[in-house]
Amino acid sequence: MSKIQKIKGVADLFPPDSTKFAVLEGTAREVFSRYGYDEVRIPIIEKTELFSRSIGEETDVVQKEMYTFPDRKGRSLTLRPEATAGLIRAYIENKLYTPGKVTKVFTFGPMFRYERPQKGRMRQFHQLDVELIGANEPQADAELVLMLATYLRELGMRQLTFEVNSLGCRECRPVHRAALNDFFKNLAGFDELCDDCTRRAESNPLRVLDCKVERCRELTKDAPNIEDHLCDGCRTSYEEVLKILDSAGVDYVKTPRLVRGLDYYVGLTFEVTSTDIGAQTAVAGGGRYDGLIKQLGGADVPATGFAIGMERLALLTPDTAPAKTDFFIAVLCEAAPSPALQLAQTLREAGLRGETGFDSGSMKSRMRAADKSGARFCLLLGDEELAGDTLTVKNLETGEQASIARAEAIDFLKKD
Repeated sequence: MSKIQKIKGVADLFPPDSTKFAVLEGTAREVFSRYGYDEVRIPIIEKTELFSRSIGEETDVVQKEMYTFPDRKGRSLTLRPEATAGLIRAYIENKLYTPGKVTKVFTFGPMFRYERPQKGRMRQFHQLDVELIGANEPQADAELVLMLATYLRELGMRQLTFEVNSLGCRECRPVHRAALNDFFKNLAGFDELCDDCTRRAESNPLRVLDCKVERCRELTKDAPNIEDHLCDGCRTSYEEVLKILDSAGVDYVKTPRLVRGLDYYVGLTFEVTSTDIGAQTAVAGGGRYDGLIKQLGGADVPATGFAIGMERLALLTPDTAPAKTDFFIAVLCEAAPSPALQLAQTLREAGLRGETGFDSGSMKSRMRAADKSGARFCLLLGDEELAGDTLTVKNLETGEQASIARAEAIDFLKKD
């Protein structure tokens, strides 16, 4: 019978990769808690309508990348391609909105998009998602970016670029859209645009600016700049965010073509990029999405947030040295395995890390297993030790050996 292999575009994570993920998650919990954020858990499967209504029918995600299927009752379900829509659905359904209340949450988990697997981008990938709901001040946007910068610095990352832009609001975006429509109507070489851009030039012209095809970017390099069409309120808010980032020493680049890949963004939008992981440079991205909560049936509550691709972040994170093991118990007689297990349990309950070798092979094989475990000490337990309620302790780094009372093992290991 042939063996079953994993699906293309997914990965099995073992140390050191799984250890990196644990570090990324643990650091996030520690840093985000300083800013008042709470961790939440949401489903990985949702009704398809949630994503088509929130992300946008014209996005690549909805048109090409979602894993969508009917359930046994014919309802269309989708494995989540991103976390914000599901989190907002949960926010609305659980009635977390209260006038004047600010909700700060984050979540981890797998996402699913059908695209060509490559370095740092898988069909099942993992995101760290952060949302700040209920605040529309520019200071809220700035704090979010500062928290992201703090998190990345805590992970030891310095060579990163913050790209920022403002997409305007419901008042000024239509003005920019009209200017884009006029631009495309009069664009020489319009027929040379890719099929997606040709379609979007009419239905959602802002999406054309997000195209990665080099010829499309060249033809549209003179497209109207959103910053030239911002209303006074959006301009003032955008400038205040940049002023705060300047004062905090966060390096950024204003990128007028930065529109992100999802339709719900308005106002400030940003990405963090790195050139250390090949062509796919985006590590994190986000922005403001006022209006999405109302669009999904909730109150008209402002919100902003960001997501981090954990696979890409892991590529930038150095391998973490495994935690040092305190002890390895080697049994020297047939009567020792159960007492060895009881001793190991006592040591572990005291906060020490270690393993027990239960086999009764040769002394050489037992010591080889102790060395392989990476432990600081090997505790030998045989007939003589059982009779005298003692342990023979060998320092695996220096080779020194001593006999101690078994009751002294905790103090001995903690002291050394």
